[in-house]
Amino acid sequence: MQTSYRLNAKDLDEHFLEALKTLFQDKEIEIVVYEVDETAYLSRSEANRQRLLQAIENVENKTNLIQVELEELE
Repeated sequence: MQTSYRLNAKDLDEHFLEALKTLFQDKEIEIVVYEVDETAYLSRSEANRQRLLQAIENVENKTNLIQVELEELE
């Protein structure tokens, strides 16, 4: 059996460990931890990569920006 968890390190607690122990009981398991790079994940798709690069260029050139007033969000 294989299970993936994606969570913030601050959410690791005794409950998480107990859930792992319950799920895998007496089996030997391997735990691999790595930092998630959202940009790399999103860049795997060519369409997403192009959109991200265009957004970066827009910010750098101060073009095609959308201004939102904080009061409008409430």
